Amino acid sequence: MGESPGGVRASVPAEPSSFVGREHELAATSALLAAGRLVTLTGPAGIGKTRIAVRAVRGGPSADGGFPPDPVWADLAGLPEERWAALEGELVERLADRAAVLVLDGCEQLGGTCAGLVERLLVRLPLLRVLATSQWPLGIEGEVCLPVPPLAVPPAEGDGGDDPGGYAAVRLFAERARGADPFFELTRRNAAPVARLCRALDGIPAALELAAGRLHQFAPEQALRRVEADPLRFLAGGPGGGSRRDVERTHRLCSPAERLLWERLSVFAGAFDHAAAEAVCGFGALTREEAGAALRRLAPGLLLDAGAGRYRLPLPVRAHAARLLLVRGDHAEVARRHHEWFRLTAERSAQLWRAGLQREAREVALRDLPDLRVAMNPMGGAGPAAALEIAVALWFLWAACGLLVEGRRHVERALALHPAPRPARALWLAGWLVGCLGEADGVDPLLIEGWSAAVQEGEDACVAYLAHTRGTVALWDSRCDDAAAEFREALELLPAEPEFGPGRALLVASYTMALALSDPAAVPVEDGPPVGPGDSWASAWESYAYARVLRREAQWDSARTELLRALGIQLILGDLLGQAAGAELLAALETDLGRHCEAARLLGAVDRIRAVLLRDPRSAALWSRGRAPSEAVLRARLSEEGYTRAYAEGARAGLRELLALD
Repeated sequence: MGESPGGVRASVPAEPSSFVGREHELAATSALLAAGRLVTLTGPAGIGKTRIAVRAVRGGPSADGGFPPDPVWADLAGLPEERWAALEGELVERLADRAAVLVLDGCEQLGGTCAGLVERLLVRLPLLRVLATSQWPLGIEGEVCLPVPPLAVPPAEGDGGDDPGGYAAVRLFAERARGADPFFELTRRNAAPVARLCRALDGIPAALELAAGRLHQFAPEQALRRVEADPLRFLAGGPGGGSRRDVERTHRLCSPAERLLWERLSVFAGAFDHAAAEAVCGFGALTREEAGAALRRLAPGLLLDAGAGRYRLPLPVRAHAARLLLVRGDHAEVARRHHEWFRLTAERSAQLWRAGLQREAREVALRDLPDLRVAMNPMGGAGPAAALEIAVALWFLWAACGLLVEGRRHVERALALHPAPRPARALWLAGWLVGCLGEADGVDPLLIEGWSAAVQEGEDACVAYLAHTRGTVALWDSRCDDAAAEFREALELLPAEPEFGPGRALLVASYTMALALSDPAAVPVEDGPPVGPGDSWASAWESYAYARVLRREAQWDSARTELLRALGIQLILGDLLGQAAGAELLAALETDLGRHCEAARLLGAVDRIRAVLLRDPRSAALWSRGRAPSEAVLRARLSEEGYTRAYAEGARAGLRELLALD
């Protein structure tokens, strides 16, 4: 028998392309189907449920007596509603008295009627086994559900290391890209953009195939830029014909409350929890309580599980919902509520930082960074002033957690659109971030404008922080006496309890660092740096300052202890500037102790960090100047080949691996 008008066929559909990854899911599906009568593959549209079902039943029974051969396939997505009533009789006629596997593909398209259909089939046909694909579990007794996750993507740190092709999402993209462009190859040059593109597309196979199919329009780097700039527009064509139709049908089958929630959830760029969804989406025709109830119903099949009670809308599904939200006319209000929620999130994370819970503050900010980025868009409805408010609250994420370049971009973009007079706090932050990157020429105009604005606004803390920024620039220029004077003035001007910014502990650490360079005898190394709860980031810089003095006094063991303590904190927080400075000083210390290969490896790790941070040639030259003596010794003690090999090992391994610190 061939295919019926209702989409029931006696043969499994052909696979349109190669099968990539999913070895675990395929093995689990086969094992579960061999042991039970009803297995349901669950997950959102485009995740690959149908491909797994095709591959699982194509091979027939296993050699040890697994599930029976001769599968029957029913494409429920292509089944007209007028055929639903006749489907059961047709299946019973085909499957009567046969040991067979029935694949019901797209069960969610029949809504609540599918569960009853499957229950009756299993009772009437005792030799039957059913493999179902559905966005939601059927909820039948004896059902075994196998959630289908996204394909594995490379981690953010290192973009997958030396072998991003070891991740299934990258392999799928590369294979489909070769189908669009036979000359495409995954190379060292494009590996990082491809890895980031796979992460940006959530590892959803349908989205990856769409992106790969567009290689005739965009190279991976261009596709990545378009996805990161406007992922919804990039996927405006939907996740591909079949998957797009699945999304549209699923949306129609949802209740009015579920459809409205689904559309409003499209404003979230990253993961969200119930509280965020209720606060942002629960208003007007959808109350907070109704939003929470709808989320609980949608979560198992429509959303990706982001762990710890958090969910993420798959990008293809989000693109469809965003278009519907614009048509509905709710977008402006949902976006306003989204901005307000993440403004409060930024404030909460800043409060955690000030309270000494710095690791927790970093985790909160990084967890919600995709949506904080959206909220900091000065072109959005909230405008540049609101964007700057969030960017200033997140000063610690930029300065202390390794995102100096990104923070500078957010602040400068919003400042460029802000009408005069521009706010003092934002001008200070822009100047400080530029100063931390060693670009002294760009700081002075911001300092002048910032000081005038701070005086007019009565921002005493801002006046103090501007003095601290001048000290930072002086340190880069090796004007250590001037830096100490600026940091001392900043401490005198700073209020006892500043409402924002780095606080007194960092200013003390900065002053200590300037003294370590200008007047080492004034640093009481015999007492050791302050310990205990409080500002661990400032404490790390204090330890760095003490290590400089201890090295000068030939107290190498103590200096090493202080440096490792500082680097341990800086690795936890992600402070790239601190890691680079500390590792460079540690390399100098290793050189003093005759451990030349270890020192060369550390310099390689430092330059790996510096390549991320310092784009200005003058800044890079200033940095190199500080390590010139140690580097000269290393080149004299090691052969050129030995130095190059050790340096390359360090650059490849990275600082964390070299130090083996958690």
